[in-house]
Amino acid sequence: MAHVLLENVSKIFDGKVAAVSDFNLDIADGEFMVIVGPSGCGKTTTLRMIAGLEKTTAGNIYIGDNLVNEVPPKDRDVAMVFQNYALYPHMTVYQNMAFALKMRNFPNIETRKRVQEVAVLLGIEHLLNRKPRALSGGQSQRVAVGRAIVRNPKAFLFDEPLSNLDAKQRVTTRVELKALHNRLRTTSVYVTHDQTEAMTLGDRICVMHNGVNQQVADPVGVYERPVNKFVAGFLGTPAMNFFTGCLKFKNDTVSFVIDNDTIMLPQRFRTVLSDYHNKEMVLGVRPENFSHNQFHGQINNTISATVNVVEPIGIRADVYMTNHAGKKFVAGIGPYTKLKANDAVKMYIDLEKIHIFESGETGKNITISGITLA
Repeated sequence: MAHVLLENVSKIFDGKVAAVSDFNLDIADGEFMVIVGPSGCGKTTTLRMIAGLEKTTAGNIYIGDNLVNEVPPKDRDVAMVFQNYALYPHMTVYQNMAFALKMRNFPNIETRKRVQEVAVLLGIEHLLNRKPRALSGGQSQRVAVGRAIVRNPKAFLFDEPLSNLDAKQRVTTRVELKALHNRLRTTSVYVTHDQTEAMTLGDRICVMHNGVNQQVADPVGVYERPVNKFVAGFLGTPAMNFFTGCLKFKNDTVSFVIDNDTIMLPQRFRTVLSDYHNKEMVLGVRPENFSHNQFHGQINNTISATVNVVEPIGIRADVYMTNHAGKKFVAGIGPYTKLKANDAVKMYIDLEKIHIFESGETGKNITISGITLA
């Protein structure tokens, strides 16, 4: 095992397309790090630079104590699990798993022992004589992971390995991967666009956008204390609601005005918001922080709206609404709500859970402090 360090790493394609920009990330020995972001944000390029499949344009990459910028992929002692599994179709499962050991001239006895142990660990020992065409998607994914494990590398690199599985298989395999990591404790870097995978698998999460590292923190930290508007909106299902409005100060009070609704903010926000009087800002409220009942001890915290659709999903109901100015938003409330389409409602906001951002796609979250990228 080894820690993995990226220092000021950049990748520019064709001299003009910046896929990754000044990227810094320190992955601890034995950590499961998930790099998450939308398609095209540079996360797979970052992973391929760690593997050596892409050369860096600038910056340094360390695996353990070794600078690996000029080290060929085969000598970096990392194992990559690809999105399409990349199994050799003419080889059996056993041969696929043993191939890397054979290339390193491992003795046959040691190779058989390693493959058998890993096959038992992954529950695929009964598949060793099959070829990839006879495997399901989930079985192929296990074989690809097994091929990586038998090498006993310093780090595992996962490039969206669950994206080809159906919804049920993704859940099952996600749990298996987490349990496997807890057992092996091998340094792992996992790339995905799926926020659920990121939140459930990662010891920490690195959120990327437009080739830039936006925030690194544990899953709860990223969810509850997003550093900017992009991070806040990317993580969470349904996504965080954003309301454009204006901050107003009067005497000892501070309020956020959204069209015809005025929301009185907690006094603790007064100091941190003092430089934003009369400025256009963005109020962020997660769906679960709305209710059609008043929160204890809070007043003047409602948004008036009309119900469009009520979507029951078992443990809660997602209520899609439109406020008086035409802004659409969603509230996640109790599953037994009596709300129905066209109802006029006042939705209460839990003011202890709100965020206020500067305007712009990556507007800074000004209601938190002490947040750093890493």
